[in-house]
Amino acid sequence: MTIALGPFALAVAAVFFGAAFYINVAEQPARLMLDDRALLAEWKPSYARGFAMQATLAVLGFALGTAEWWRTGEILWLVGAVVLVINWPYTLLGIMPTNHALNAIPINEAGPHARALIVKWGGLHAVRTALGGISMAIFLWALM
Repeated sequence: MTIALGPFALAVAAVFFGAAFYINVAEQPARLMLDDRALLAEWKPSYARGFAMQATLAVLGFALGTAEWWRTGEILWLVGAVVLVINWPYTLLGIMPTNHALNAIPINEAGPHARALIVKWGGLHAVRTALGGISMAIFLWALM
């Protein structure tokens, strides 16, 4: 007897999506209300913690979705898994240059340039949110 991993893949994708969505609709708008120094000081540790959490969730969701595809042969599990793990190359190629630029700015030198980068980062992060939501929807579809 094998264990169905699809519901776990769906749960992981839902947590990924929920965390990413929260960042875009609650945390990012709230942090943008801060002055430039406080904005950068808040973004740095928030980013570091969020990266570790979401990177882990993307890999775990990919593994669970791929395992469920292997178990059932249902291609939707593999598609959802790939959509979720696309966050890795997207983050490394699309978002990391902005992250590195932000992390290179000392907090006491934060100004309009740092704010502009954090605004840009929010837009880039919205793609991660969309990928998480799409993956979650595909896993839900596969489960039905």
